Amino acid sequence: MTLQNVFINQQVPDQFKMKDLLHQDTYLLDGELVNWNGETTQVYASIYEENTSGELQRKLLGTVPNMRKEHALEALESAYNAYDKGRGEWAVMKVEDRIKCIENFTTMMKKTRDEVVKLIMWEIGKTYLDACKEFDRTIAYIYDTINDLKEIDRKQSNIQLESGVYAQIRRGPLGVILCMGPYNYPLNETFCLLIPALICGNTTVFKPAKYGILLLSPLLKAFQACFPKGVVNLIYGSGRTLATPIMESGKVDVLALIGNSTSANALQSYHPKKNRLRLVLGLEAKNPAIVMPDCDIDLAVQECVLGALSYNGQRCTALKILFVHEDIVAEFNAKFVAEVSKLTYGLPWDEGVKVTPLPEPNKPAYIKELIEDAAAKGAKVINPQGGETIKSFVFPAVLFPVNEKMRVFEEEQFGPVVPIVSFKDINEPLDYISNSNYGQQVSLFSENPNSLAPLIDLLVNQVCRVNINSQCQRGPDVFPFVGRKDSAMSTLSVHDALRTFSIRTLVAFKSNESNDQILTELLESKASNFVNTHYIL
Repeated sequence: MTLQNVFINQQVPDQFKMKDLLHQDTYLLDGELVNWNGETTQVYASIYEENTSGELQRKLLGTVPNMRKEHALEALESAYNAYDKGRGEWAVMKVEDRIKCIENFTTMMKKTRDEVVKLIMWEIGKTYLDACKEFDRTIAYIYDTINDLKEIDRKQSNIQLESGVYAQIRRGPLGVILCMGPYNYPLNETFCLLIPALICGNTTVFKPAKYGILLLSPLLKAFQACFPKGVVNLIYGSGRTLATPIMESGKVDVLALIGNSTSANALQSYHPKKNRLRLVLGLEAKNPAIVMPDCDIDLAVQECVLGALSYNGQRCTALKILFVHEDIVAEFNAKFVAEVSKLTYGLPWDEGVKVTPLPEPNKPAYIKELIEDAAAKGAKVINPQGGETIKSFVFPAVLFPVNEKMRVFEEEQFGPVVPIVSFKDINEPLDYISNSNYGQQVSLFSENPNSLAPLIDLLVNQVCRVNINSQCQRGPDVFPFVGRKDSAMSTLSVHDALRTFSIRTLVAFKSNESNDQILTELLESKASNFVNTHYIL
């Protein structure tokens, strides 16, 4: 199959066909699905199709509202009023009742699985299996969050006595949260922000990513039905147009963003009271692999191919540069290229497909720039078809030898380019990591504990996860997910996210006859949602 045939004469299975355009003509505001009659933005697939003239063009999927400043501020006001400075219905609600709302939402969400999965495939080019995995992993994440919050609340149900003072210590909400997710995991990573923020009692203004936006349409009714008005507000449009006035208002308490550091820096700079703004940021990374001469080379090749090219390398946790010891680099390269050549390219519904079209229209041209820059400075594309492009499809390019003069050495490519650097002295990759602007993860490949031990001890102070003989990754979701330097701020994953989106608060009673009686009556009457010893099953 040639690259041209990836798009031409495609046979779309019936279950994945987009039979009608999806016009998202409502948006969620203050508990209502409000009709939109204004300007719209067309949403195109990552996939091209032949038109009647035989030319290739992106497939139109539908439209979404193109909102302006006034709509953003209207949504913010809804969330602000719903929180009501901590006095709103959602903020003071029993944890058990908030959990029930989330459970009801999840029940409704599960009914949309087929529709959401199909839209993930069309919008961002994710394979059917990966789209299913993203949906199912999101459902599992929600249930894990519920279970962890129950456990936290059970521990908080105890009254503590210290130095003659009784105290009930619980986690409370922070306020209004602006939530903005990424295009590469538009459901999962967005919900990894949104769900813990909501379940902790915060209210939200939620702006979907630029790509992977229509897939939220099937979920709007569930949001509208399961949460009190103003708790979830969903807006569509340019991040700069919508998020800037929201931040300038000073009414946002938390900026929750998965994107890049440039956007994060710009948005937080607009807030008039930065000391009151909490940041929850998942940003870019340039995760390296260090392949030692005493590694299992076949395992290292397998994990590096997965780490570098799963979902076309469009993951913040992807391996984006490989440092391979000079003693084994020739063998490693030969085996790596052989494995890359086996990758099946095609459309998301094709059986066994691994390499699919890219959703960002400008990404193929950017990939070409990186390859040409590296070639001009001494690197070569060492794999057959490497870098070949047609429309939104780019076949992975393996570049060797890469050096510090090349753009791909420093820039996060976020796409199917794999730079390989040969090293002699272990300080070469260690210096690279120490000097990097990023500090998310690293992968070490060695079978020698004596080789690994000093590297582990050095690297845990440079990055936040050291993977031994495996690719970089986020999961399991119960593990902390965080980064140093420009890669992140605050810790995500199940337990950590609940702490990130809440704050410890306590009610204290100095022990005396009167206070002891008051505390006893409060506990017996169960009149307070905060001061109680109720145990959630």
